[in-house]
Amino acid sequence: MRAWIFPAAGGRDHSAVGMGRPLAQRVGRLASRRAVQAMFGMVLALVACPASAQVQVDIALKRNLYIRYEPILATVTITNLTGAELSLADAGQQRWFGIEVETLDGRPIPPVGEYSNQPLELGPQQKISRTVNITPLFPISEFGGYRVRSTVFVHQSGRHFTSPSLNFEVTDGRMMWQKTVGVPEGTPGAGTSRTVTLLSHRLPESTQLYIRIEDPQAGRIYCTHQLGKFLSFGNPNVMLDRQNRIHILQNSAPKVFFYSQIGLNGEVLDRRSYNELSSRPALRRGSDGSVLVVGGQAYDPNAVQPEKALPSMGDRPVELPGTTPKPPADEKRPENLLSR
Repeated sequence: MRAWIFPAAGGRDHSAVGMGRPLAQRVGRLASRRAVQAMFGMVLALVACPASAQVQVDIALKRNLYIRYEPILATVTITNLTGAELSLADAGQQRWFGIEVETLDGRPIPPVGEYSNQPLELGPQQKISRTVNITPLFPISEFGGYRVRSTVFVHQSGRHFTSPSLNFEVTDGRMMWQKTVGVPEGTPGAGTSRTVTLLSHRLPESTQLYIRIEDPQAGRIYCTHQLGKFLSFGNPNVMLDRQNRIHILQNSAPKVFFYSQIGLNGEVLDRRSYNELSSRPALRRGSDGSVLVVGGQAYDPNAVQPEKALPSMGDRPVELPGTTPKPPADEKRPENLLSR
């Protein structure tokens, strides 16, 4: 049996096994007094330090399913609940704002880029939101599930405040069209090549069309753009002009089409919407090598629709239900087969 040794004031040692009852009582009272003192110290610390809810950090994603290399935009909202002015700034090597990404099994993903914010001042009850593209900051091109959260460091209290974690999944779409082309003279990157791929990706509420432009030899992704909704019972119309710019016409809804013109470095050069009225829009190549949209009618989907004019006093009133006017006597009506 192991004995705890307590050195006495007179230089003699007494074991806990052989000590008398009065000494044991004194040791017990001493331990109780120290426990009360420790608890009192914790209460003082809680009073002196801000509570964990005094700075609220939230994070939001538009959805939880993405394709590889697509921009994943995380919106972080910070709310000051301290009741006083809050200063958020870097302290030496300690950044006041950070993003953390890990796999669903808890393996942390080390960042490949660095994100920093300018110092920020927040008044009482004030909130601010920032949107961060986490795709270029972390190597999350592998298929699978991930977890993301945001952390804010408050220098005044020396504490970190963390948002709840959000899960998302990275997958890839179905390839619909692909071609490798050269970059012509006069275009940044002339003399190199680009692989252009069109992908369809089915989301819970719609199927989206994507374009990805990359240089596989250099291992560089120039863009992964979401072009919009796409009806999956047909293929998009794709053509290249003389400068190898990509022209895409996709059927986004019944009698509605989106036209996109994309450069070889991922720049969006043109975006238009068309309605199918008297004719169906289509891509045609001009005599000079250009690509044009023929047919259909261009329109602005964001334009405000004109309001219908209110009826005036001189307008003819609408007939009541069941008051169908009688046809003229000389008008021949078709025979009602159900009345036989």
